[in-house]
Amino acid sequence: MIQNAFTYKATAWLLATLMMFLGDVAMARSLKLADPSELAGKWQATLNTAQDSPESQALQDKPSNVCSIELKLNQTLGEGADCLGAWLNESVMGWFPEPDGIAVTGKEGSRIVFFSRQQEGFYKSTLKSGLIITLERAAD
Repeated sequence: MIQNAFTYKATAWLLATLMMFLGDVAMARSLKLADPSELAGKWQATLNTAQDSPESQALQDKPSNVCSIELKLNQTLGEGADCLGAWLNESVMGWFPEPDGIAVTGKEGSRIVFFSRQQEGFYKSTLKSGLIITLERAAD
């Protein structure tokens, strides 16, 4: 009886250790930090509400809710920075990749907004106001 209890306890500890190790390996693979060259380029930013579907957003004639944003290779923002800054009520200057998304920075280099990766080439951020900004890789 005592031998069985020891075997069960040892098996449980071994199994728990193995699960922790494999969980860390899986998490490390899923949160790969993208190289800035993978994200640099033209993106389309769209500002909408939680109730707007992509289909209804496409039918709307609101050019102020869509702008083109350029993420430059040197991790600064090019064309469209003013548009994004107007939505955020703050000047935006740069960006950097994070394991699970893209961060946009202000004048001091601190993160202003974070866009979480939804799928390849599509990122989303929900503002405190409840408005949603999506970033989608522009078609070349």
